[in-house]
Amino acid sequence: MAREDWNWSQVPDQTGRVAVVTGATSGTGYEAARMLAACRATVILACRDLPKAEATARHIVALHPGARVEIQALDLASLASVRKAVTEILERFDRLDLLLNNAGVMVPPYGRTEDGFETQIGTNHFGPFAFTGLLLERLMASPGSRVVTMSSGAHRAGRIYADDMHFDGGYRAWAAYGQSKLANLLFTYELQRRLATAGSNTLSVAAHPGWARTELQRHAGWIRGLRALGLEALLSQDAFGGAQPLLRAATDPAVRGGDYFGPSRFREMKGAPVRVESNALSRDEGLQRWMWRRSEQSTGVVYPV
Repeated sequence: MAREDWNWSQVPDQTGRVAVVTGATSGTGYEAARMLAACRATVILACRDLPKAEATARHIVALHPGARVEIQALDLASLASVRKAVTEILERFDRLDLLLNNAGVMVPPYGRTEDGFETQIGTNHFGPFAFTGLLLERLMASPGSRVVTMSSGAHRAGRIYADDMHFDGGYRAWAAYGQSKLANLLFTYELQRRLATAGSNTLSVAAHPGWARTELQRHAGWIRGLRALGLEALLSQDAFGGAQPLLRAATDPAVRGGDYFGPSRFREMKGAPVRVESNALSRDEGLQRWMWRRSEQSTGVVYPV
């Protein structure tokens, strides 16, 4: 494991750097965006709810006077929205240094995105895959740039349902969530291999928040039971703590391509952010390549690497 004494006060000055953070109006995305803004990055809040994003931007500036915070409409459940957002970002910003693929959904009722994807794989993987691919050339033009993708400890129970990825045969919310979080890591590792092969110094890394108390868990009914037993506070951490692995992955100078960060304590549920290991399935290079091809076919986005 990596050292356990890292905290956000060690984030280097981010002056001149431009960071895109998806899902930045609450939870870990908000905390990561706020901390990057406090460290003088220009932060783009890429969010579905524009009024909420505007309020979030005002709040961050009130907390950190002089912070540079912009907003961008983005719905990861719509490839049309993804393409529109990318066009607007590239028109507005001549450089990008950090992309934090933080937004996601967790065990919602069954649904489909407007492109026909099961909601979790569509929002958590296919949307970010397309968004990253369409921004990648601009990111690669900035020395020291990074793509950070938020996964979950739930990837360990995940598998890729190649013959029924959208659960036409019957929806299982946790199986769909595990599939999407495994896909996040398959994407991270395959992207890093492609970047390295292309000789790029852009890094692809991943993080997970442990058990962070955020709105993401609103559909997970079992949490109410643990809360009643007094176990939630014992085993979990707040959104600020959950954002630390994401922030470390984005800013620590010692990060290597393909690193994966999570909390250090209680089976990676809480604690200081450290380098952690993902499961063997996520490291299967054949599966990584297969999922990449499936993602290109599904989204119509072909990467420049």
